[in-house]
Amino acid sequence: MRAGRVLRALRASEGYTMVELLIVLVILTTVLTALTSLFLAGARAEIESNRRFEAQQDARLAADRMRREVHCASGVTVASAASITVHLLGHCPTAINGQPTDVVYAVQPVSANRYELRRAGVRVADHLTSDQVFAYTPQSPASRALLALDLQVNTHPNEGWKTWRLETDIVLRNTLRE
Repeated sequence: MRAGRVLRALRASEGYTMVELLIVLVILTTVLTALTSLFLAGARAEIESNRRFEAQQDARLAADRMRREVHCASGVTVASAASITVHLLGHCPTAINGQPTDVVYAVQPVSANRYELRRAGVRVADHLTSDQVFAYTPQSPASRALLALDLQVNTHPNEGWKTWRLETDIVLRNTLRE
């Protein structure tokens, strides 16, 4: 009789059963897992976006620096589509000690489908997808010499749709029309 009274008191008391607690725990774990995966995906996307932006910005800065130097140069010697030598005059801001200086821009492989552009051995742009960067058109009676620059940047070269391309032509101002 006493056991029946205790059993009735337990049934009448308000609370949660073990099954209900386990169901709530499973639902909470599922929701938290989904939220964590969304947070991590967003963080990875932001990091990838920053890497892509930095690679593109490096290419822009390299092209701007090359433009300033080529505009000031007396000429350019093209060894291949991956290497040029810029002949700077003594008055150029990047000339060494006010003396005529030769600066080499070269594309070097880093790994499969990844190249970097180096100026005098120092990296100025990375994550290039091609080593065919330079094209030179010599001066003619109608125009001055022209250096075409084609920088294709992609932090994931296997995903071609993410390739960003910077194409520009740089006129050698110190060359004369023939």
